[in-house]
Amino acid sequence: MMCDVMPTISEDGTNDRDSQDCGEDSNFEQLMVNMLDERDKLMETLGETQEALSRSQAKLMEVEKDRGYLQKQLQMTTPQENIPLHSRILNYKIFNLNSCSF
Repeated sequence: MMCDVMPTISEDGTNDRDSQDCGEDSNFEQLMVNMLDERDKLMETLGETQEALSRSQAKLMEVEKDRGYLQKQLQMTTPQENIPLHSRILNYKIFNLNSCSF
C-alpha cells in the first residue's frame, strides 16, 4: 500500500511570509531605482533650465544696454529736430488765428 506524503506545513507560516517579504523587497528596490532615475532626469533638466535662464538674463542685460544707448541717442537728436517743426506749427496756428479773425 502506498501512502501519499504531504509536505510539512509550518505552523507559524514563515515560509509564506519570507516569500512575500522577498517580493515586497524586490518591489521596493524597483521603486527606489525608478525614483533615483527620475531624480537624475529632473536634476539634468534643472541644470539645462538654469543654463538657459543664465543665457536669457545675459541677453536681457545686453538688450537693456542697447536700449539705453538708443534712448540717449534719441534724446540727443530729437529736440534739435523738433525745434523747426515746432516753429512751423506755431506759425500755422498764428496764421490760422489771423485768417479766422477777419
